[in-house]
Amino acid sequence: MMTEEVVMSEVTGPFRHVLFISAGASHSVALLSGNVVCSWGRGEDGQLGHGDAEDRLLPTLLSALDGQDIVSVTCGADHTTAYSESRTEVYSWGWGDFGRLGHGNSSDLFTPQPIKALQGLRIKQIACGDSHCLAVTIDGKVQSWGRNQNGQLGLDTIEDSLVPQVIQAFQGVPIRMVAAGAEHSAAVTENGELYGWGWGRYGNLGLGDRNDRFIPEKVSTVDGEKMIMVACGWRHTISGSYSGGLYTYGWSKYGQLGHGDFQDHLVPHKLESLRGSFISQISGGWRHTMALTSDGKLYGWGWNKFGQVGVGDNVDHCSPVQVQFPYEQKVFQISCGWRHTLAVTERQNVYSWGRGTNGQLGNGESTDWNLPKMIEALSADGSRGQHIESSMVDPLSGKTWVSPSERYAVVPDETVQGLTGGDQIDASVPENDVKRTRI
Repeated sequence: MMTEEVVMSEVTGPFRHVLFISAGASHSVALLSGNVVCSWGRGEDGQLGHGDAEDRLLPTLLSALDGQDIVSVTCGADHTTAYSESRTEVYSWGWGDFGRLGHGNSSDLFTPQPIKALQGLRIKQIACGDSHCLAVTIDGKVQSWGRNQNGQLGLDTIEDSLVPQVIQAFQGVPIRMVAAGAEHSAAVTENGELYGWGWGRYGNLGLGDRNDRFIPEKVSTVDGEKMIMVACGWRHTISGSYSGGLYTYGWSKYGQLGHGDFQDHLVPHKLESLRGSFISQISGGWRHTMALTSDGKLYGWGWNKFGQVGVGDNVDHCSPVQVQFPYEQKVFQISCGWRHTLAVTERQNVYSWGRGTNGQLGNGESTDWNLPKMIEALSADGSRGQHIESSMVDPLSGKTWVSPSERYAVVPDETVQGLTGGDQIDASVPENDVKRTRI
């Protein structure tokens, strides 16, 4: 194995505003003004992009992307993507099995590398699920790649794709945005139509049944509402309408649909408790959900074992509860990870809460928090001012490619026969998969 040279320093200079945040299974990424990217949290699979497998407890500059004019970043479960508009390049790194990195193989990557099949394409949005990715081009076409055992790539097959392929089912149907869950996908068209495909056992496709779909199928919306946005949790889906309404469907064992009960819904169901609010942004975690209103109020509900709902307790909530911030700060951006949540306020402060065991909260600790806690290194009101670590990896000696081994993610807290002493295998994972446990 090649040796690594890592030099730690600090990023100083003018304050850089956080433009975009994204949370993965146990890691986090932020895009700052000046096209600066930083990452923190779990690094075992290279998802932080620093050339090693170390966790980072604080936001750390992703030096490999310096000068690449990055305009967006997106976390999958254990991998990450970034897009450079000026270079028309999509970069990916992290855990590579099933081809989720799009490089034509299943190798892990510990530093960002451009996806050759997407070179030259103008991308307006990327969505990453557990093991697959979707990208929407400026002209509304959708590319998909990665794992496909339930048809989540929308290619009318269940074969994995190691490189991006165009979803032909959307020929002539311009797509506005896409979302990716564990093994299902969703899309909203420019005309406000909603589509679902992939794994559908809990009704998370919104098609009125529990069947899988190998190509996108149109969802019948409620009251003829046109949709403007969509997000996927692990086994549930959230959509928002042009009129500001919020709809959820799919799995609700932990109240993640927010309807005041724990009942699955097979078609989009309007969230009555937020009827008086105009929803401007939505995000789905593994078993929890967040919704942001146009007046900057943030609501959370669902699974809350680690405090990821952010309301000061560790009790599951089956109805929306408002998340409170110091000085009644208004929120303008949110992102749900598997078991943690990130938010950016209008005062240019970044907050995190939920699971913190790998440093994914970015506050220098490995502890859980059930209330929003400021990431001081990224925040305007941080006590030390902006303070971002820099990890410099020697490109001649840093680790890049890692040969694939049969490593399959195990859902945290799910029991697996012979591995965790439980008596059930998670319903969404094929029984013949070789899997590794997660803490």
